[in-house]
Amino acid sequence: MASLLSALVAFIITLSVLSYVFFGDWALFRVVMYLFIGAAAGYGGAVALRSVLWPMLFRPLIFQRQLLALVPLLLVALLLTKALRGKVSRWGNVAVGYLVGVGAAVAVGGAVRGTIFPQSVATMDALNLHLAAQKGISPFEFLVTGAFMLVGTVTTLAYFHFGARPQRNRPPQRAAWITALATVGQWFIAVAFGALFAGVLLAAATALAASIGQLWQFLSILLPH
Repeated sequence: MASLLSALVAFIITLSVLSYVFFGDWALFRVVMYLFIGAAAGYGGAVALRSVLWPMLFRPLIFQRQLLALVPLLLVALLLTKALRGKVSRWGNVAVGYLVGVGAAVAVGGAVRGTIFPQSVATMDALNLHLAAQKGISPFEFLVTGAFMLVGTVTTLAYFHFGARPQRNRPPQRAAWITALATVGQWFIAVAFGALFAGVLLAAATALAASIGQLWQFLSILLPH
């Protein structure tokens, strides 16, 4: 009985979400969105309290007497002042600035160590014939692939080169060879974004097919055979 009730609730919610295609932002769709946002917020708050605040803040402060935990507690208190009105909310800018600074540092460090360096090494290894011999790939195929990756990397970087020389009575323009490389890089960027967009559409179509499959399974249970 419980499984049938949960399947019925999932059936109604799925139909309510899919009804946006035909009826737009109507009452039932908004109710489902409110339920989804509320459940997600409640789950996120519970996970933050159980996995972050209690083991990393309150428990060390209460049971282990770690006074250093007062620093994040103070930042949390300052961040809560952003919900107030008046001059008190300005104290929250300290916590917000700290969060933005740490987040930017982590993002930049992760991009450098996790993206730029590995991609640079992979681009250089694309022309390493010893690596081709280890993988059992023919040198011609390996060099063609490596040259394609090298051209794509260089031309894409050239597309984001915005340096230009000032000219008399004319607007600043990039060098002709930079413009030529940027044109080729633009095609590489277009193909990359096209592939990403196709992946997003494929994922959405897969999710839609799974939802329709669940609806059909539920209807097959209710309908007489």
